[in-house]
Amino acid sequence: MTNRKFKVGVVGLGFIGPAHIENIRRLGDEVLGVAGADLEEAQKYADLLKIEKAYESFDAMIADPAIEIVHICSPNFLHFEHSKKALEAGKHVICEKPMTITSEESEALVAIAKDKDLACSVNYNLRFYPVNFEARSIVQSGGIGQIFNIHGTYLQDWLLYPTDWNWRLLPKEGGSLCSVGDIGSHWMDMVRFVTGLEVVEVFADLGTAIPVRKRPLAKVETYQGKMKSEQQYEEVNVTADDFAHVLFHFDNGAKGSLVISQVSAGRKNCMRYEVDGSEASVAWDSERPNELWRGYRGRYNEILLKDPSIMSDAAQNVNSYPGGHAEGFPDTFKQLAKKVNDYIVEGDYDAVPEFPTFEDGHKALLIEDAILESAKTGTWVKVKY
Repeated sequence: MTNRKFKVGVVGLGFIGPAHIENIRRLGDEVLGVAGADLEEAQKYADLLKIEKAYESFDAMIADPAIEIVHICSPNFLHFEHSKKALEAGKHVICEKPMTITSEESEALVAIAKDKDLACSVNYNLRFYPVNFEARSIVQSGGIGQIFNIHGTYLQDWLLYPTDWNWRLLPKEGGSLCSVGDIGSHWMDMVRFVTGLEVVEVFADLGTAIPVRKRPLAKVETYQGKMKSEQQYEEVNVTADDFAHVLFHFDNGAKGSLVISQVSAGRKNCMRYEVDGSEASVAWDSERPNELWRGYRGRYNEILLKDPSIMSDAAQNVNSYPGGHAEGFPDTFKQLAKKVNDYIVEGDYDAVPEFPTFEDGHKALLIEDAILESAKTGTWVKVKY
């Protein structure tokens, strides 16, 4: 663990920005300043969160020589511009997913990042529940045998009603894929991380459960639409996927399936994966995040309760608390940022990072390109790495 204290700037102050801020501080780093849609918004959150500086713009923030790391939590369509400018200003970057809204943009960022001795990460934070590192150690050491089947779901209900609205529903702001890009990307990153396999081909069927939505005339933050309130609306035709079914072929010959939905009543934030091998299976449920299930044919099944004293070295390194002390969603942000900090301190930018990289973010966009093409053509589509 490094004792160095970094100075950090955060752009984007909706649902996820304050989550980053909280966990930057838990690491002992200083959130020096924030940037929002304008100076008024930035000052509001600087006052609320007791942050020293409110920048009038993102450009002003990255021009501050004291800022070393920039967390990009702005809407998706700004990720490319903000990441590019931050890298060109010599700042390390942790960018929210999706890395960009097109694979052409993500490819350009990968190229820029390769020319810089900088840490560049995409915030696939869900990897950092400790038992997922344990699952990775088990699977990639051959602990379940030959992998042949990978399946799961990612279900939410925050877009269930016609009055539920978010900018992610607009392709110009959120990208061409809504539920797939928002939460499906987390599942796909997770199974790549746990198994070490790559997706080579996909078959996708995208759905729009609510083709006409009521957009509030006043601004509504992510998830806040679930709170009952009196609003004035305008009707908007929507083509974005709010649910989807995707089949996968992996590079070892394994097959996979995923159901994604943001319109599943009662499911708040439920990601599940199971990896089936020739000797055993492993499975994880984000709503029981400190448990890892292991399934067998000729013996009792097992449930590992998160306990660093009996876990692999890799899993121990992303634990902060002893057995019996749960770690949750906020801890995953902290652990990812810690890996970035350690990478910067070690200073070997040719080393393979222990965090999701811009290359991972770019691969996610290439898989999503194939998913979109498959949904349009009704055919299997190869991922064009």
